[in-house]
Amino acid sequence: MERLNSKFMTAIYPVARHFPVAKQLQTLVSSIQRPNFSQQNVVLTENLCGEILDKSPDIKYLRKLHSRICIDHDLHSNPSIAIKLMRAYAACGELVSTRHIFDKSPEKNVVFFNVMIRSYVNNHLYGNGLHVFKSMAGHGINPDHYTYPCVLKASSGLEDLLVGLQIHAAVVRVGLDLNVFVGNGLISMYGKCGCLEEAGRVLDEMPYRDIVSWNSLVSAYARNGQFDNALEVCREMELLGLKPDAGTMASLLPAVTNTSLDNFSLVKEMFIKLADKSLVSWNVMIAVYVNNAMPAEAVAIFSQMEAHGVEPDAISIASVLPACGDLSALLFGRKIHEYVIRKRLQPNLSLDNALIDMYAKCGCLEFAREVFDQMKFRDVVSWTSMISAYGMNGKGPDAVSLFSRMQDLGLNPDSIAFVSVLSACSHAGLLDEGKYYFKLMTEECKIVPRIEHFACMVDLLGRAGQVDEAYAFIKKMPMEPNERVWGALLSACRVYSNMTIGLIAADQLFQLSPEQSGYYVLLSNIYAKAGRWKDVTTVRSIMKTKGIKKMPGVSNFELDGQVHTFLAGDQSHPQSKQIYEKLDVLVGKMKEAGYVPETDSALHDVEEEDKECHLAVHSEKLAIAFAILNTPPGTPIRITKNLRVCGDCHIAAKLISKILGRDIIVRDTNRFHHFYNGVCSCGDYW
Repeated sequence: MERLNSKFMTAIYPVARHFPVAKQLQTLVSSIQRPNFSQQNVVLTENLCGEILDKSPDIKYLRKLHSRICIDHDLHSNPSIAIKLMRAYAACGELVSTRHIFDKSPEKNVVFFNVMIRSYVNNHLYGNGLHVFKSMAGHGINPDHYTYPCVLKASSGLEDLLVGLQIHAAVVRVGLDLNVFVGNGLISMYGKCGCLEEAGRVLDEMPYRDIVSWNSLVSAYARNGQFDNALEVCREMELLGLKPDAGTMASLLPAVTNTSLDNFSLVKEMFIKLADKSLVSWNVMIAVYVNNAMPAEAVAIFSQMEAHGVEPDAISIASVLPACGDLSALLFGRKIHEYVIRKRLQPNLSLDNALIDMYAKCGCLEFAREVFDQMKFRDVVSWTSMISAYGMNGKGPDAVSLFSRMQDLGLNPDSIAFVSVLSACSHAGLLDEGKYYFKLMTEECKIVPRIEHFACMVDLLGRAGQVDEAYAFIKKMPMEPNERVWGALLSACRVYSNMTIGLIAADQLFQLSPEQSGYYVLLSNIYAKAGRWKDVTTVRSIMKTKGIKKMPGVSNFELDGQVHTFLAGDQSHPQSKQIYEKLDVLVGKMKEAGYVPETDSALHDVEEEDKECHLAVHSEKLAIAFAILNTPPGTPIRITKNLRVCGDCHIAAKLISKILGRDIIVRDTNRFHHFYNGVCSCGDYW
């Protein structure tokens, strides 16, 4: 409770003996709600006015009450009423009225200044708040332990370290640096200004620290993108016997990112132990799962949140939509979109951009474009998301057209927008267009190319069969090529059977990422296509010696809101027997249509028949068979794969789409494959 001088505490009007306070309050509120507020049948007292003002009336009734107070000399001159009026106006965002009362109050004490400063700060007018603070000395008023946390918040809001340092020095001079509220404000200020060492030092020197003190340091690290360090503070809290609360979880939210298994377990344990799980706590867990490549768990915990009666907000939805995209969980994503419309959460730029991305990852360009076209406001991210959607779905000309339209509207493409359009040109084989946009970026837009742009150009040249030019391009790069650049070159060497450059690329990749199994597999592919099985065996032997295992292929298919996962040779699914029977029937029909298994994909120097058996149980084939069993004829089949689709499964998907008259959409690590009537959108290059 803020302090008031005792002479201001006396009531102006005694409460009428025949009028109980509760009844007076009810009558007054009733009179306020009527159009005519001139009636005088209610006796206003200091207590009665205080009770009404404490109930945060809306601005219409607040002004009517203020007009009644103004015509009563005693109430009008009562500083207690003036302070409550200031607070009420500030709560309505009416800072002009708040300041008017402040300026007209003849006898201001420290409470007046504190309320005025807080009113400005709470309404994000930090500079005004600091100006009032500086004027206190001219009125002979000394700041107290309520003043300093407010002005520290103002300097935090402005990220003005110089002002924060001056306030810190003033706090030390008056001996308030040991006050817990002041200390918490100092930690927050230093954190907002990026001075993490100073923030930690303030916490260490505090004689008493509450949960807010620790949360302030957690927030300081999180705001500066140091998620793992923020979690170390949480771990230290627990060692000292302090239980992280919902505020701790909220402090982590700005920095949620990929982290170690131990840190992930810590966040999960903190969440489970929370007695009161706030919306922010649920949002943190969704973000942690999404950022640690656990989309199925993110979708599951989002569903749990709804089951617990916690209503998702725009942040919850923007966080979980990428998980829906990763799983190609279109039905779940549509359900969330319907919720967004029902709750009128749009327009919301981050939410709309997330919806575009989700639909794009599910291979639903028409829905993505519908969201894009209905947006009232679009930023470069919106345009980039839609361009990227066209690109990854093999619609290069549409991506190029949209990029040009963005430019015509006066929007300047940024570095990421150029990555999207270059990637779109690459996937669609638009070599000349890709070269034009790279030149436009570097020469006209004066954007310095990043490693991502160089990787796109290598991929573009490689896909066009210009492997030698791609290698020459790499050698001219002004920076060291990374594994993405060499990986694009190695992929091109596999497609065009360029053994010489392929070996150079593979050697570079083994040095950059010696534990990455995918590059060994690509090199095996190159040898296998050439029939050099001895070299394939050598590569496999190296992998075995180094303990490198090929990542198992995993395919996902969503049915009735549930995501079903399949591994190669998987027999754990309840419908396994029917799946394998359906697969046998499909393979028979495919062979009748001319299917010959691409046994190079098996990468084993064994009999052809054994290779065929190995290929028949790849995860995407199992997922397709399951989808056929459980969906009506003609229904599109949407599958995600964690690895590149092998050549044999690609051939099989084309044939199945023609035999059954089904659209099959498969998203692998490289791109989307839209199989329709025996043809794939990738043009058989991926």
